[in-house]
Amino acid sequence: MSSTIGAIKEAFTSATGQTAKVADLQNVTSDPSKKPTKGLTTDHGVFISDTDNWYTGLSPTRHDTVRDVRGFATKFYTEEGNWDLVGNNIPVFFIQDAIKFPDLIHAVKPEPHNEVPTGQSAHNNFWDFAGLQPESAHMAMWAMSDRAIPRSLRMMQGFGVNTFTLLNTRGERFFVKFHWIPELGVHSLMWDEALKIAGQDPDFHRKDLEEAISTGAYPKWVFGIQVIPEARENDFDFDILDATKVWPEELVPVEIIGEMVLNRTVDEYFPETEQVAFCTAHVVPGIGFSDDPLLQGRNFSYFDTQLSRLGINWQQLPINRPVCPVLNHHRDGAMQHKITKDLNYWPNRHSVGPPVPPAEGGYAEYPQKIQAIKQRLRSPKFQEHYNHAQLFYNSLQDYEKAHVVSALSFELSHCDDPVVYESYTKLLNNIDFDLAKQVAINVGGVVPDKPARANHGYASSRLSQLAFAPKEPTIKSRRIAILLADGFNSAEVEALRAAFKAGSATTWIIGPRRGSVYPDDEQVGTGNGYSADHHFEGQRSTMFDAIIIPSGAKHAQALAGSGRTIHWVREAFGHCKAIGALGEGVAFLREVVQLPGVQLSPDPNSDAVTTSYGVVTAGRYDVGSAVADTLTIKQGEKGFVANFAYELSKHRCWERESDGLVAKVAF
Repeated sequence: MSSTIGAIKEAFTSATGQTAKVADLQNVTSDPSKKPTKGLTTDHGVFISDTDNWYTGLSPTRHDTVRDVRGFATKFYTEEGNWDLVGNNIPVFFIQDAIKFPDLIHAVKPEPHNEVPTGQSAHNNFWDFAGLQPESAHMAMWAMSDRAIPRSLRMMQGFGVNTFTLLNTRGERFFVKFHWIPELGVHSLMWDEALKIAGQDPDFHRKDLEEAISTGAYPKWVFGIQVIPEARENDFDFDILDATKVWPEELVPVEIIGEMVLNRTVDEYFPETEQVAFCTAHVVPGIGFSDDPLLQGRNFSYFDTQLSRLGINWQQLPINRPVCPVLNHHRDGAMQHKITKDLNYWPNRHSVGPPVPPAEGGYAEYPQKIQAIKQRLRSPKFQEHYNHAQLFYNSLQDYEKAHVVSALSFELSHCDDPVVYESYTKLLNNIDFDLAKQVAINVGGVVPDKPARANHGYASSRLSQLAFAPKEPTIKSRRIAILLADGFNSAEVEALRAAFKAGSATTWIIGPRRGSVYPDDEQVGTGNGYSADHHFEGQRSTMFDAIIIPSGAKHAQALAGSGRTIHWVREAFGHCKAIGALGEGVAFLREVVQLPGVQLSPDPNSDAVTTSYGVVTAGRYDVGSAVADTLTIKQGEKGFVANFAYELSKHRCWERESDGLVAKVAF
């Protein structure tokens, strides 16, 4: 196994700078500005005379932040061929055997009589299927958790889901699961926030990813594996080949063997992203397949999908073709890109294109010993469906459990058939009594009087998102909105922006208009002012990780007269985001916004910092305050910036929600 791990490590660590694939893509990259022609032509060379008149159509919107399972696929262009690691941001799946894929997809898709729903699982058919297919219980818990509404694609874990194998040079086989762990931690949106962003900016995640790369805050994941020797396959109380189960890290630790950094974006989306095609059957020497019944079906279906989507020669497309030499006897077919002379069969009289033995680099098939009866059935361990659903729920923080209750209540409340929501609330009672009881009360289901099945009480330390907080707190790539009106303190704003930039966070000026906003030392309409990135009606607090209201008497008075800016702060408070205020900005919070249960800085003449439920305030912030205020992201540090940065690094102040403060604010 060590040689396989070494090869994987080399694939990661050597892929820096100008990779072989980037160089390969340059061969099919053209710049029209450097190759002037007489004019515009069709693909078959005819000059086009009119580019302004044709038929017009509208493309459907895309909901980036809707509750859903996110794919997480990576393609490795190795010297031994392409390896496609195709997975999700959730480590398990709804079904154990690929034969149930059609039923699952049919249950999620729109109903035939009205084509509803097209973009959600909150309907009768899906929950009817899930209630009658209890193997989906574990995946449903993940999908109803915060995992299904990530704050950013950069803050998701990635999982290979299925059980693969590793083969070492001694012919020994190991079972393996693959993991991607984000550098920034695993964070999510709140449900109300996700709903609003879906309407406010349906491309939120795409823009977020591009912004991080373009500003140099490169998204990064470490790559890890869980490995089980073949001799230990049956040592667990669950089947390690069951895709509806996790391998608890207390039993099988994750070994970190590499990392991935996204340091550039594509030049053109369609040929480099839209046409990229993944297939679980694409592996390289040393990596193989287990008897996982879901994986066996995926190996067939993914290849078939690409045939339908892109055609028989889809692997010849520039983004899909390997960087190593390709030689085979495939010919013809639609969209054939290559012209190959001479023989196209084996054996042939010139010995062209012979098989390559494993000793010379050919793919080695593991000689698996089999002693079994061929039947349509699953092993006894495959029949247990609730232990891991309980494990997941038990492992969550209290606020995460509350979000699962809310999500299930939202979904089932959209089911109008009593049979459906009553059946699923009964199923939930096999996972957790309190969970089932609360959801049943919320949706009008069957309220249980006792557990249908005892909760085993076990938890795993690596299932809650909180377990993946960065070792060193960071505000890297976090978006901070600074709310300004004419008359703000410019020295304060400059000091804050410089400090947060040093921590690789971005600051955005939000003002009453897009254009110049004037500080207290400039008359409105004179001087340069500060250029606002957006106006209060052009963006919402949902687009940012935190907000700050600096000092300035006229500025604070103007904000107090704007219902939208008051809503900005209350909404950010309701979404548990860090909020900062200085000087008159503190008075604005106290007298106008009126945040419940929050302590604010009592002395307008002191730079002492008060932090309460993620709200950081100070009476003043002058040159001396700024000099003494270093960006040390650590609880208990002195200074406004240090304290605000620490609250921001926590992602959210969940105590604000669990202590009932959020429920007291309309947003």
